[in-house]
Amino acid sequence: MPPRSPLPQRDGLDAAWLRTPGIAAGEVQPWTTMREFLMDRLPAKAMVGTMLEAGEFVDQSGRSLSGDEDFRPHSFVWFHRPLAPEIPVPFPITVLEANERFVVVDKPHFMATTPRGAHVQETALVKMRLALDLPELAPAHRLDRLTAGVLVFSARREFRGAYAGVFQSRTAVKTYDAVAPFDPTLEFPRRLVGRIEKRRDSLQAELVPGEPNAETLVELMETRGQYARYRLSPVTGKTHQLRLQMSDIGLPIVGDSLYPSIQDVDPADFSSPLQLVARRLEFTDPIDHSPLAYQSECALEWPLAPAD
Repeated sequence: MPPRSPLPQRDGLDAAWLRTPGIAAGEVQPWTTMREFLMDRLPAKAMVGTMLEAGEFVDQSGRSLSGDEDFRPHSFVWFHRPLAPEIPVPFPITVLEANERFVVVDKPHFMATTPRGAHVQETALVKMRLALDLPELAPAHRLDRLTAGVLVFSARREFRGAYAGVFQSRTAVKTYDAVAPFDPTLEFPRRLVGRIEKRRDSLQAELVPGEPNAETLVELMETRGQYARYRLSPVTGKTHQLRLQMSDIGLPIVGDSLYPSIQDVDPADFSSPLQLVARRLEFTDPIDHSPLAYQSECALEWPLAPAD
């Protein structure tokens, strides 16, 4: 992990960083100057030149780099990445509770929890840091971008470990609502148990042979024609666990663009949200030990009945 950034946040975002590698004895140093290193490691060459001229790369002391300095092995370089335009998520994020220790929100569909890839400013973390003036806000856990519902953040750095620990220890009780096809041949409630792995280069997670690491209780709550609403109670929290397990039993969640197959969806198309909501979250506050419970008001949409 890098040391603390010498640059303050900008637009709710922490500064990015690079660490220069060491050069082993007998190896030829590939870079003469810091400019050469930055040009080699960052894809936009013109951007690097412009940022160096503006003094936007700094060392650990906060001193701007001109780029003409000799290459420095084992050193950190800090900078703010230029922000690309983003398509606004057309749904509100609602604060359910905010205090000095933590913040709970009702996250809408299509909004990522934290910045990643093309989703930076339109994320729950950045929006809440700016709206609540909480620069040290950090997620205690995460929800998929396409999943709506209850999401918890720690408000200050000294509380991060305590609230993240609630979810790492699996002591939080999470309940989800989902709309998916109805199969009268399947019996409920049923427990889905298996091993889930996700390769770094794949959009989808997979169920593979091996020791189980994912478990979900599925309960049938109501039916409407060919579809049903299910209550999903995960014991574990693997990536895409609910979406993958429901698809695996032939009940893919309505609006899922990844399972059972990957669909190409226009980033500006918000018309078919994934019908999965983190409906209720219960946990014991790790600081004052009070029982806490929060419920999402995000609505589920049932598919329209086919025309006669």
